[in-house]
Amino acid sequence: MKKIRVELINGDITALEVEAIVNAANPSLLGGGGVDGAIHNAAGPDLLTECESLNGCEIGQSKITKGYRLKAKHIVHTVGPIWHGGYSDETQLLASCYQTSLALAKENKIKTIAFPGISTGVYGFPKELAALIAVNETKRFLNKNNYPEKVIFVTFCDDNYETYRKLLDQ
Repeated sequence: MKKIRVELINGDITALEVEAIVNAANPSLLGGGGVDGAIHNAAGPDLLTECESLNGCEIGQSKITKGYRLKAKHIVHTVGPIWHGGYSDETQLLASCYQTSLALAKENKIKTIAFPGISTGVYGFPKELAALIAVNETKRFLNKNNYPEKVIFVTFCDDNYETYRKLLDQ
């Protein structure tokens, strides 16, 4: 029987008991709004101190820190692109966010990792396209790698949950 390696939940990513959660970070890695602000707030001030030592992060790239006060042991910070109508390599940069995050999970032998919808908040990336990229890049990575053992997509609203559910059912 084939083991299910991708899961979908609607809820609060900061409350999950997983080895790593992914932060939809800004290039400074010093916190912000949305998921980024919620993760920094839940993790506590030690996260900011560690992030200050990382000297930021490029768009499409990822860096890893401890989870501090979170139930998750690690936070993978990835910087998604701001949507400019699809004319500035946004789709490739978003795909790279998933590729580099999953590569860090593999490198650190992280068994379970949870992703929010990267770039779909104030960065304005179309949610359906972002979900398609997330699911496709994750499936492609998992087909070639043993780690992570499980990827969880975490949505925060019913519409986004349905978008992911339809894609994962295909």
